[in-house]
Amino acid sequence: MELNSNLSPKAKIDFVLVCKARDEKDERAYAELMSKYRDSIYFMMLKMVKNGDDADDLTIEAFGKAFNRLHQYTPNYAFSTWLFRIATNNCIDFIRKKKMVTLSIDRSVEDGEGGEMSIEIKSSNLDPEERFVRKQKIRIMREIVDQLKPRYRELVILRYFREFSYEEIATETALPLGTVKAQLFRAREQLYKLMQNKKGKI
Repeated sequence: MELNSNLSPKAKIDFVLVCKARDEKDERAYAELMSKYRDSIYFMMLKMVKNGDDADDLTIEAFGKAFNRLHQYTPNYAFSTWLFRIATNNCIDFIRKKKMVTLSIDRSVEDGEGGEMSIEIKSSNLDPEERFVRKQKIRIMREIVDQLKPRYRELVILRYFREFSYEEIATETALPLGTVKAQLFRAREQLYKLMQNKKGKI
């Protein structure tokens, strides 16, 4: 893959790491990319959702999606710009799904390369029909969650149905905090695969 000469020095270093992660499955390259941008992504998510736990979830999801799609990245622009776009789009989807009331985000956010991206989201309150549809979706989601392995199922129920924080889950399950986060990440991947089979119903 040819490197764009217009990339900044920082972006060129990132591109080398992306190639190592994608082509050589180099764990250190993945870790370095995550370490460089984790805090920036987290604080951008926090600005958008105003909730630390949700921002934490969304940060993990953003990296998960980006790493799963590294083969789609092209060095026409900086890796950070591409990563921030994935994170922003994922967060907008999350906000729409939650139907949060305060959703007008008219300010811009930095993309890590000194550029900015503006975000605009429209929201509406749930009408009776939408409430019914939502209940149906929750019922189907519970059916899907029941198909998970027991250890994943327990974590998903605590996190998403009982709305425990990561720390509360760690206390409840006597698991280290890092293990809770890693297993929830894997649980979400399993959920996604199971949800693909239910397309059209959710």
